[in-house]
Amino acid sequence: MRALRMRNSTPQLYTLTLAEAREADLASIRAAGGDPEPVHQVTNRAIPGVHGELPIRIYQPESTEPLPVLIYFFGGGWTLGSIDTADGICRNLANAASCMVITVGYRLAPEAKFPAAVHDCHAAVEWVAANAKELGADPGRIAVGGDSAGGNLAAAVTLLLKENNGPQLAGQLLVYPNTDYFSDTASLRENTDPFLFNQTSVAWYWNHYLSSPADGASPLASPLRAESHSGLPAALVITAEYDPIRDQGEQYAEKLRAAGVPVTLSRYEGMVHGFFAMSGTLDGGRRALAEAAEALRTWFGDTP
Repeated sequence: MRALRMRNSTPQLYTLTLAEAREADLASIRAAGGDPEPVHQVTNRAIPGVHGELPIRIYQPESTEPLPVLIYFFGGGWTLGSIDTADGICRNLANAASCMVITVGYRLAPEAKFPAAVHDCHAAVEWVAANAKELGADPGRIAVGGDSAGGNLAAAVTLLLKENNGPQLAGQLLVYPNTDYFSDTASLRENTDPFLFNQTSVAWYWNHYLSSPADGASPLASPLRAESHSGLPAALVITAEYDPIRDQGEQYAEKLRAAGVPVTLSRYEGMVHGFFAMSGTLDGGRRALAEAAEALRTWFGDTP
């Protein structure tokens, strides 16, 4: 999900066709993200997925030792986005956190409805853990993360891994995540600017993702509604002041904390939904990326 719409210039994505919205989304992210950072090695490949091959992109800084890994899920409301969407974020975090970053080309809605994206992301984590040696990665130091819908998927994957006794994760990076389909919070009601990410935007994405409102009750769609959050990995939750889904991200942070999970919650004042991908134009985006990299280094045991 993306926020920054230039007044009287760029139309809201929900007024476009899906093809137009997907093209416009990627173009706006590239424009706001700045020049891509060089990374020692960037590799595209395909891995076994739930339904056929699943594309991934691997960002690898130079190292002679097995690298810790962040598996990153791009944002876009489960409807927009691609591996290219998160390219700038992944390059930055690979360099700043000295870790391998792997982004996953999960299936999009409405072509593939919930829970297709969750299962694709879960399959990628399992594959990375099982094939860490081949990748030059450390299977004991794997984290997941994502922004917006990607943050939702990261939270859902941690729940699924816990349920299935999957690989133990070092941490979860949740950047303005959706956590509750049924949310009716102050931030959702107050952030109604028609030129920015708003209630209509939120509903548009959910309507593409879910087959029916009943799906929204599943904790894999609404992680806030899970029966238990105990035993989940340490979390950094980043939110934006002027974001309709700010409150549900912060509610999730409090739910994790109440369950005994180590949590850092950072609200970026003055920021809008999507700012994490805007480091080329917003100081808040640069600061949030730096905070994310610091959290990753801490989780991976590589503090400065």
